[in-house]
Amino acid sequence: MSLLIKAVLGAFVVLLIGVLAKTRNYYIAGLIPLFPTFALIAHYIVGAERGIDALRATILFGIWSVIPYLIYLISLYYLTTMMRLPQALIAAVVCWSVSAALLIKMWSWYHAV
Repeated sequence: MSLLIKAVLGAFVVLLIGVLAKTRNYYIAGLIPLFPTFALIAHYIVGAERGIDALRATILFGIWSVIPYLIYLISLYYLTTMMRLPQALIAAVVCWSVSAALLIKMWSWYHAV
């Protein structure tokens, strides 16, 4: 049942983005993915199953995880002037992936010490 609820939430978000993208205020479609739908789910699960200390660590990591998203946005902004949209999107996802991997590596290293 919980999987069905998550699927319905995901479908609703996609529909909302599609509708907003066709409006005069199309740019709001870029804000919708940042609504903490999945963060709420993750924070509830971590807090309920692992406790408040683990939840606080998850929240702190979430704060740092904004950096890969920022790198994605900045790279996509510039890459769209040099490439077609599909290639720019792929390259921006690669930038996000590399920066996310570095973040995970640095987080793991720092918290292992």
